[in-house]
Amino acid sequence: MVRIIDFCFLALKATIAALLAGMVVMVFGNVVLRYAFNTGITYSEELSRILFLWLTFLGAVVAMHEHGHLGVDTLLRRMPPASARIAVLCGQALMLWATWLMISGSWTQTLINLHVSAPATGISMGFFYGAGLAFGVPALLLILWDMLGVITGRIDVATTEFVKESEDELALEQQPASPLPAPLVKH
Repeated sequence: MVRIIDFCFLALKATIAALLAGMVVMVFGNVVLRYAFNTGITYSEELSRILFLWLTFLGAVVAMHEHGHLGVDTLLRRMPPASARIAVLCGQALMLWATWLMISGSWTQTLINLHVSAPATGISMGFFYGAGLAFGVPALLLILWDMLGVITGRIDVATTEFVKESEDELALEQQPASPLPAPLVKH
């Protein structure tokens, strides 16, 4: 099961990379066409906006899976274990509520705009609002999974990082370990 989930998130990362590549090609191609040939792609701006929207929401799902969102858990680290567990569950309950609002609002807007076409591309605006569903449903499942882990004791709130304290910490974790020794600094 873990391998299937890992494969799904790998496919999601590949999709995000393809969306980013599509955005770059659309915007850069349109700039070149405008300056070099005094023409352009009429739907470039609209399509790149839709790609950016989907890239953002899918990227948020990946970040949620990897606990890569920025946050502060200093108070949580100083609490007794039982209180920290209750605080984590309360925070996750609030996240569930906010995610449910996102899902229900996106679903409503998707249904309302299903037969509305975007002006330049003609793509259904339901596809535009469906990005909220593409974020909300996996996010809801991830939050429920983390809540279940905290309730059952599979996740120890004292040692688990639910958020990253800073962008620098996140960048350091993503760098591969260097096989070379650290350079000597003379004082």
